[in-house]
Amino acid sequence: MAETDKQDALLREIQTRLDRKLRENELAFLEYWKEQLDAVTARKPEGVAALQTQVRKISEMMANRIRTLKRG
Repeated sequence: MAETDKQDALLREIQTRLDRKLRENELAFLEYWKEQLDAVTARKPEGVAALQTQVRKISEMMANRIRTLKRG
C-alpha cells in the first residue's frame, strides 16, 4: 500500500514538472513570435507590398522552425 502511494506521489510530481515545463516553453514561444510581430508593426511599412514581404518572412521563419522540430 505504501509503495502505491509513493508511486502516485512520484507520478503527480512528474506530471507537475512536465506541465510547468510545457507552460514555460509555450510562454517563450509566444514571447518570441510576439517580438517578431511587434518589430513588423514598429517598422511601419510603406504600403501593402512591404507589409506582405515582412509577414512572408515571419511565415518562412515559422516554417523553418516547424521543419526543425519535426526532424528532431
